[in-house]
Amino acid sequence: MIDTPEFPENFKAEARSHIAVLEALTSSTSDVDWFYVSPPATFGAYAPGERTGTYRTSDDILLVDAEGNSSISGADYAIAFVDEIETPTHHRARFTVGY
Repeated sequence: MIDTPEFPENFKAEARSHIAVLEALTSSTSDVDWFYVSPPATFGAYAPGERTGTYRTSDDILLVDAEGNSSISGADYAIAFVDEIETPTHHRARFTVGY
């Protein structure tokens, strides 16, 4: 997403930091079982949303709803994160969450 014209310039430094973390994880020769959750296009304190208790996951595909929106509330993002800790399904992999 960072290379698309729609990606806000003021978020690029943070996104590049996350890219570096993910690259470090994927290139590691350690046997640590890690996961990395990528948020949807609209996520953060500027768009808190409301908790629904539901979400979808995908490996490398940005999730969008029927109207083309890609979002998740902070609460539902946290639920997805904790669900992965409690019942791991992504081992040494990145995945994304959204509605």
